[in-house]
Amino acid sequence: MSHSPFSQSHFDDIIARHRACAGPLLPILHDMMEAFGHIPDDALTPLADALHLTRAEVYGVVSFYHDFKTHPDGHHVIKLCRAEACQSVGAAQTQAALLDRLGLKDFGTTRDGMVTVEAVYCLGLCACGPAALVNEQPRGRVSAQSLATEVCA
Repeated sequence: MSHSPFSQSHFDDIIARHRACAGPLLPILHDMMEAFGHIPDDALTPLADALHLTRAEVYGVVSFYHDFKTHPDGHHVIKLCRAEACQSVGAAQTQAALLDRLGLKDFGTTRDGMVTVEAVYCLGLCACGPAALVNEQPRGRVSAQSLATEVCA
């Protein structure tokens, strides 16, 4: 998925495509995620104005749904499984070690913007835990070392 920097003309095209639809906010936000990789803060007020909503209403929707992001992901994205099967085989320890190795206190993006670490709840790899998605590719029996090596190489 290729993301481009925020541009007013692309934003205007997205609004125009959905303005006449019933309930256009979610389709617009999905298109913005597809186009820009996140919902830019400077787009919230113009979006609210275009749909006759308050900025708070738009932000409330953006912040409620986990798939809407207000900042772009890092160059690499690691999604760590937090479900019970992975927890039973050391996912919490893997998470702690990976976050420490990357200099993160919690899920998020490294200062250099290279790696984003997120929690997910079940990847369907229960027999191969701890599991992760690395740049949308499933990985089983991961360790902090194997994940860091893959994204920091």
